[in-house]
Amino acid sequence: MSDPIINKVAESSLTTLNLEDYYPTDEIALFDLKPFLFMELILKEKDFRQALQQLDWAPYTGKTVAVTCSADAIIPVWAYMLVASYLEPIAKEVVMGDEATAIRQLFIKNINNIDASSFEDKRVVIKGCGDQPIGDYAYMEITKKLRPVVKSIMYGEPCSTVPVYKKK
Repeated sequence: MSDPIINKVAESSLTTLNLEDYYPTDEIALFDLKPFLFMELILKEKDFRQALQQLDWAPYTGKTVAVTCSADAIIPVWAYMLVASYLEPIAKEVVMGDEATAIRQLFIKNINNIDASSFEDKRVVIKGCGDQPIGDYAYMEITKKLRPVVKSIMYGEPCSTVPVYKKK
């Protein structure tokens, strides 16, 4: 008779962490300073302030807002500060940069909010494949987060892992 098939992966003490579970799902709105510039090159303070005062800020309510300037113009620091002062009370989050930068910052924030103690002394596999594009930075952040508490960190799938760290 043949021996029963045993799923050694399922019986192992490995804990799989899927970074896709922490990928940002917030709606991101882009706030571009370009339309507020004279000839898309120059920021005139009086006109800029007036335009911001008259702007309907409602579309940004409850969203993550990425503040950027798509024009090749020199923007004074205070202009970004002024935009942030309007967005802070209504937006869920305000970040400097484009949508990709906003996703990166939110992703890192989500990783930093993970309770590392729940992985204490465990053998953790950081899942390597999935449907979302997970940046290398996220794998580095989760490694930094978990290394102080875990027994080991591996990358890949439970059936085929690459060792990354092992507590001595």
